[in-house]
Amino acid sequence: MTDAPALTPDTVVANGVRIHLRHGGSGPPVVLLHGWPQTGHCWRHVAGQLAADHTVIVPDLRGYGASDKPTGGMDKRTMAADMSALVRALGHERIAVVGHDRGGRVAHRWALDRPEEVTRVAVLDIAPTRATWQRFDAALGAKYWHWLFHLQPDLPERLAGADVEGYLRYFLEKWTFAREGLEPAAIAEYVRAFSQPGALRCGFDDYRADPVDAEHDEADVVAGRRVTVPLLALWGAEGVMGQTLPMLELWREYADDVRGRAIERCAHFVPEERPEEVVEELRTFLAEAD
Repeated sequence: MTDAPALTPDTVVANGVRIHLRHGGSGPPVVLLHGWPQTGHCWRHVAGQLAADHTVIVPDLRGYGASDKPTGGMDKRTMAADMSALVRALGHERIAVVGHDRGGRVAHRWALDRPEEVTRVAVLDIAPTRATWQRFDAALGAKYWHWLFHLQPDLPERLAGADVEGYLRYFLEKWTFAREGLEPAAIAEYVRAFSQPGALRCGFDDYRADPVDAEHDEADVVAGRRVTVPLLALWGAEGVMGQTLPMLELWREYADDVRGRAIERCAHFVPEERPEEVVEELRTFLAEAD
């Protein structure tokens, strides 16, 4: 995280797993959760700027980066429990949560399961999991084929493991605006992280937990549970989600207070493609709670 010199690396045992993180700054706390195929490194252009007026916590989720690679617990309920234990271990009782991609799904679950801990939520380039599956037709499936591929047992590890860099580059390049790709150093960092023992399996297990996550989501809908804190949705105007799904409309089906917008000249990797706009939006959003 070259743009965040004030952040200190650390390891905390939370919910029974060792979580690697960087943290620093001062002010109201905010945690930044990454997605797949990434680690907390994805916030390198955002974290340092937010640390000027917030206490910033940037973990690697369980199974990712330098955190433990357990053989279970990749459902979002367990991953949210990890993050809850982590921030409490760092002395915070209530916190703002920002999540990109899979990290946004952890943030959503955290706000549902532990609303007393979350002050507000920001989700970047995701629609609610349940809503996405309900709209998973041939058009969306052709673009999000990896959801179905990653659900398969063993095969993704066998095929992707033969060329980790080639497989990750497919996403890290094609899912950016005009397919410009992320900077080479960032791609190298993600390839290094997912080349570690157990890392590919854990990343795919994140997707394999989707049926369990779906059960939890459905139970919430039946019980009438919604996100009650303010929710900010940001997405890339050129990304699959933004071009395929009515993002704000969908989030308003699951949360009471929703605002947000598309970010132009941006696809999926919003914190890395347009960090300045993300910082500006987050600062405005988070300041409302200060």
